Amino acid sequence: MRRHRQSGFSLIELLIVVAIILIIAAIAIPNLLKSKMAANEASATATVRMLNNAEVMFAATYSSGYSDGFNRLGPPTGGQQPDSNNADLVDPVLSGRTGTGNNTSFMKGGYIFSYQAAGTNTTFGSIAAYQISADPQARGSSGQRSFFTNEPLVIRANGTTTATANDLPM
Repeated sequence: MRRHRQSGFSLIELLIVVAIILIIAAIAIPNLLKSKMAANEASATATVRMLNNAEVMFAATYSSGYSDGFNRLGPPTGGQQPDSNNADLVDPVLSGRTGTGNNTSFMKGGYIFSYQAAGTNTTFGSIAAYQISADPQARGSSGQRSFFTNEPLVIRANGTTTATANDLPM
């Protein structure tokens, strides 16, 4: 009597393949998370740089000092021309006009961006100083470093807590 040999994989062979896949995943997933954090940090620094440029353009265009919040930097509505209330220097997300923001803060790419008019006279038209900070929504997950900038246009970073004017420049 002849036995027919069945072809296919044995249980041991399948378990070895699954173990190899799990080992590869264990190596790849942490690198993927680090790459995502690095991308979020790069996006945050680019956004801070763009907001700095918008503030400088705002002050130069309207001879009014810096803006009193993100919303003045955004686009006009209803076909209006740009003015000091709607300067059209940044998109609606960066002006805090979407569901994730307001005049002084917004969220983008795992970071929370905050604006503060600084100085003794913070009445619009007389704002001589400002501060912008970007902090990760979940430090160690959406980003590691916090960023800070103000009117000298130097971006500063801190990897453990909220960045300030006293931190090292990037």
